[in-house]
Amino acid sequence: MKVLLIGSGGREHALAWKLAQSPLLETLYAAPGNPGIADCATLVALDIEDHAAVAAFCKENGVTFVVVGPEAPLVAGMADVLRTAGIDVFGPSAAAAQLEGSKGFTKDLCAKYDIPTGAYQRFTDAAAARAYVEREGAPIVIKADGLAAGKGVTVAMTLDEALAAVDDCFDGAFGAAGAEVVVEAFLDGEEASFFCLCDGVNALPLASAQDHKRVGDGDTGPNTGGMGAYSPAPVMTPDMVARTMKEIIEPTIRGMAADGHPFQGVLFAGLMITAKGPELIEYNVRFGDPECQVLMMRLESDLLPILHAAATGRLDTVSASWRDAPALTVVMASKGYPGAYEKNTPIRALPADDAASKVFHAGTALKDGQLVATGGRVLNVTAVAATVAEAQKAAYQALDQVEWDNGFCRRDIGWRAVAREKA
Repeated sequence: MKVLLIGSGGREHALAWKLAQSPLLETLYAAPGNPGIADCATLVALDIEDHAAVAAFCKENGVTFVVVGPEAPLVAGMADVLRTAGIDVFGPSAAAAQLEGSKGFTKDLCAKYDIPTGAYQRFTDAAAARAYVEREGAPIVIKADGLAAGKGVTVAMTLDEALAAVDDCFDGAFGAAGAEVVVEAFLDGEEASFFCLCDGVNALPLASAQDHKRVGDGDTGPNTGGMGAYSPAPVMTPDMVARTMKEIIEPTIRGMAADGHPFQGVLFAGLMITAKGPELIEYNVRFGDPECQVLMMRLESDLLPILHAAATGRLDTVSASWRDAPALTVVMASKGYPGAYEKNTPIRALPADDAASKVFHAGTALKDGQLVATGGRVLNVTAVAATVAEAQKAAYQALDQVEWDNGFCRRDIGWRAVAREKA
């Protein structure tokens, strides 16, 4: 099978690395890719915003299956164009991708189909949103409705912080994504990420992970796209997984189909495990980043036929098996992230990959033969071991071999799970 992978981040490097292991794979292309992806795929210079050009490349090169990594092309309708061209694609239609493309769409779906989530209101007017926030008080959550690269959510612990977040959205801090704002109740509990493949009718639960959104140790500082993750999340017990499937995932799949836009792809449910059980914080319609990196390290099954089954309505014919051993990844970011940071800083050395550890490239490029950092989140140093504590130790040992003066990381990724293991 000839496959095209869309994307250039750490998530896509992890997907490329896993897809490249498939005996079913003839050729793996990636657009635009990165230097890490180049080790396991042929990079092609495609404008991924030009969906017709992507379809034409597939036709000209015999590509029969496209795996879309990031959310933006899905929300923009890439999967629709490819399916119309007769190409199998892993990823939802533009209509189904609204689950991530519009926070308000998802909250309305939850209300319609009785899916547990925080109480909410939608606003297109700053004054009305501010009045609602003042009436409800803090803590409270402010979300830009549209795509904001993982940074459009403020969990406000004070009224002043909440009002400032409302003003930021309506003042254009997130561009068009903030033209509408969702204000919702603060959910108290432990967060977890849960991943499930869907083919429009059937669901295949994958695995859980726990992300670390805040930039600083001890979960301090502003939200980021994610500073590290580990899998599985201990809070996602077999009972909690069963409840998540029954109360959240399955009603979503039925509801999306009933509303005329069946969901095909991966449902990434951001959950809060509260005293009442699992509640939905938000949906994403692609693998998490950096959660995908730890999932791929733990997946024993061949990824390619599983993704293809989801894309072609045959998910009931496949299964997924997992290593029991936990995996942990630490993000190395450019100093200044999630604010302004210097680009094209040199990365002089990386640790060698081995059976238990792997460095996934996120925001990197080659300039005159030198590996440089081009993004905010740049490297994902990942390890698998018998315990989370051992995986944490191995990941940081590998990370400390990275020679990059402009890089920084959190030093406490996995702290909740490590504390649980010691208890």
